[in-house]
Amino acid sequence: MNTNQLEFATFCIGNVSKELHLPQPVVYQKLVDSNILNDFIIQYYDELHTYGRKYLVEEIISLMTERGVA
Repeated sequence: MNTNQLEFATFCIGNVSKELHLPQPVVYQKLVDSNILNDFIIQYYDELHTYGRKYLVEEIISLMTERGVA
């Protein structure tokens, strides 16, 4: 993971945390446990970082719901 990916992951975690009203460490752990952090946020960074905040948050929460961690 490079610096840009780390900053992007932090951005995603923070915004999902706000939307779900959960502490950031809880959201981080849910994303790690469901492999969303590595298999989606980091893996598709090049494409995802071009999208807006609202779309990203909705996509991540949708994946969390599908994987039973939302």
